[in-house]
Amino acid sequence: MAGMSPLFRRKPSPTAGAPRPAQSSEPSEYSENHLVTLIRKPGCHLCDDAQLVVEKVCADLGVPWEGKDITQDSALHDEYWEQIPVVLVDGRQHTFWRVNEERLRKALTDESK
Repeated sequence: MAGMSPLFRRKPSPTAGAPRPAQSSEPSEYSENHLVTLIRKPGCHLCDDAQLVVEKVCADLGVPWEGKDITQDSALHDEYWEQIPVVLVDGRQHTFWRVNEERLRKALTDESK
């Protein structure tokens, strides 16, 4: 591993798995209507990628989000271990493995739901 390119070495984020509140100090029209949940596990590079997208979209829209670790919750582990990372919007599964920023943004702003 010592000869591995730095491009392929990832250091875990010090906040990996820790939820961050929405960046906006004022509630948005979306914040009262939605909650995004990122189900992940430590050391998962897809989870790190998903968290970046969730953080960005939720901060832009003022939507709260939370992180849940499947290694700390046996029910989540049993349900999602093959799919992580998993993103839930309002408790319903939105996506897994890869998070598309535009699709998540649309799910949080679509008024027809």
